[in-house]
Amino acid sequence: MISVDEARAKILKDIHPVGTEVVALSSASGRVMTEDARSRRTQPPADMSAMDGFAVRAADLDTIPTTLKIIGEVPAGGAYDGAVKAGEAVRIFTGAPLPPDTDTIVIQEDTDFNDHSVTIKEGAARGTYVRPAGLDFREGDIGLKAPRILSPRDIGLLAAMNRPWVTVRRKPRIALLSTGDELVRPGEPIGPNQIISSNSLLVAALVEAAGGEAIDLGIAKDNASSLREKVQDAKSADMLITLGGASVGDHDLIQPVLGKEGLSVDFWRIAMRPGKPLMFGKFAGIPMLGMPGNPVSSMICSFLFLIPAIDALRGIEPRHPPRQKAWLSHELKENDQREDYMRATVIGEKDGLPVVKLFAKQDSSMLSPLSAADCLIVRSPFAKALGKNDMVDMIPLTQPYPVV
Repeated sequence: MISVDEARAKILKDIHPVGTEVVALSSASGRVMTEDARSRRTQPPADMSAMDGFAVRAADLDTIPTTLKIIGEVPAGGAYDGAVKAGEAVRIFTGAPLPPDTDTIVIQEDTDFNDHSVTIKEGAARGTYVRPAGLDFREGDIGLKAPRILSPRDIGLLAAMNRPWVTVRRKPRIALLSTGDELVRPGEPIGPNQIISSNSLLVAALVEAAGGEAIDLGIAKDNASSLREKVQDAKSADMLITLGGASVGDHDLIQPVLGKEGLSVDFWRIAMRPGKPLMFGKFAGIPMLGMPGNPVSSMICSFLFLIPAIDALRGIEPRHPPRQKAWLSHELKENDQREDYMRATVIGEKDGLPVVKLFAKQDSSMLSPLSAADCLIVRSPFAKALGKNDMVDMIPLTQPYPVV
């Protein structure tokens, strides 16, 4: 068996970024931008009013109060192009460009006015409430540097920069193939000895959340012909994930069957719990992860290996599941040679850190504790026994991999 860190390094060594595509800005949130984005306009394009009020010449405000003649009005989206002479003012609204010769905005709350004149009751320094041209950015400025995962805030900036299209990594296509005679899809007729295929949907949801495109290849039966038939559709994908069948039982066919179809195995078996029988290799020229069939194992292996691999396919730095410290609420026996990932819940707080309690049952087939878990408690190989109020490492499950 190899360690979790060794397995991760081997997997990421063979992962390379996928190609790019141009998409509409409305479809770009969460995608990885691959080219620096330069602005196609200056924002604001001219000196603009930041408030409703009156555009004036600061020189006319030397004496307060003062009364000025109103010679025009300019709304947002409009313009006043005439000259503004001494003793004159233009009614102006937020977002409107300043008329020529004006340099200051007096807000309407500081005035009394009618249709013909305005009395300025409070003075204002030159440039007050004026947004100068280019305050935000100028045409040709690099607004965002690549590579970058585009957030909703970035979409707003690109839109303001007048960029309706953006070049991004295409979504990595991750083919998912479940195996086993015992599996049926949710809602299908189910025999007395069959179970619902849940881990394929769990892993598919993780793939989509991480920025990939999940391709469901269905369920292969426990025979060579079914497996060979189903796996053919994986050849157009960027990565193949098999769920179940990667161990060495009589019905575990991944290695013997796909080995004859060109599968080359880099490693098999990792010193971890759950997830020990994870396999990694290449099939039809693409990376392949052979995951255990139990859903908890699939999820934890996805956190540790699949999502970082998707990051690498997207051309960004692979992320580690974030860890933090927590207090243990009960005793815990010493660990064996495998790195352990145990489902737990947060029951309180002490000294600014969470207090956690492990679920009594840690079977890797149990989805209800997995859904109820707030975190995973991580224990190193051969970790010593722990007592109540000892400190442990935890991986929060509330949002372990923020996508945007």
